[in-house]
Amino acid sequence: MALNASEPGWEESSGADPFFPLSQLESSPAYEEPPLTVWGIALCVSGTLIATENAIVVTTILATPSLRAPVFLLLASLGLADLLAGVTLVLHFLFLFCVKPNDWSELVTSGLLVTSLTASLCSLMGVALDRYLSLSHALTYGSSQSRCRAAILLLVVWVSACMIGAGPAMGWHCLGDPNSCSVARPLTRTYLSLLCGGFLVVVMVTLQLYAGICRVARRHAHAIATQRHSLPAKQSYASKHGSGRGFSRLILVLSVFVGCWMPFSLWGLLGDASSPPLYTYATLVPAAGSSLLNPILYSLRNKDIRKVLIQACCPHRHTQHTHAHYPVDV
Repeated sequence: MALNASEPGWEESSGADPFFPLSQLESSPAYEEPPLTVWGIALCVSGTLIATENAIVVTTILATPSLRAPVFLLLASLGLADLLAGVTLVLHFLFLFCVKPNDWSELVTSGLLVTSLTASLCSLMGVALDRYLSLSHALTYGSSQSRCRAAILLLVVWVSACMIGAGPAMGWHCLGDPNSCSVARPLTRTYLSLLCGGFLVVVMVTLQLYAGICRVARRHAHAIATQRHSLPAKQSYASKHGSGRGFSRLILVLSVFVGCWMPFSLWGLLGDASSPPLYTYATLVPAAGSSLLNPILYSLRNKDIRKVLIQACCPHRHTQHTHAHYPVDV
């Protein structure tokens, strides 16, 4: 996804685009390989880190037969989407600095990035839905019917994400009409507005699901409080302490979620082709950076996944095995 640099005087006022210099390359009669910049190195390193950590998560889940509860299917989908985002960043680096870029490479990287971000955001919504259902329907959670529903949900998510991401390659781009470009070239303003509008809807639905989680958790806490007189003092303190930690983690997850996705979603609706590219960088980097934080905030916090990773790294370490899965940490 490249930034628009077609505005008259853009080059003189802000200099060459350090991250997406394709527009300057196309205007040159003879192609010269651009020099490697700090932004280019950051692009390659961040893409490699994102791809590596998410590949570990996806491989861990797929290679472990016991990790087949709905929550693990959703975490695998989230990891796969973020893995695709990391690979796309590396491909974009290669197209910019290692081979001569062209319209085809720009459309491919744009489509892959849109697909990965869409699937990642929808998977995050699926994780929130899973957490809500696991609290409100604890008795039926984890059944084969629940796994089937999760698989159908993920199929819909990925088919939809691929269809949305195919938009630029299918002709919904501004390469032939620079005046229709958005803040993220080669996406048109109409396409990006619809995309960011959909992102905002998903963000709002996810926040509503977490609000429902808080309501259910409060009801559970109230039920426990009514029986507190029958609990030992130490157990009562531990229950309250664990609840406090759970809400702190929830606040952290929501803060990162909103901070990563809200800026670009709003900027994509409000900005246009004449907007400063720096603003697009400032909003797009957190959205891509969420792919780096998601494995830490979601997958690696799960006790079952951590056990598998510890056993893989330290096979002689003694750990207690349990068949109970705890999909929620709040």
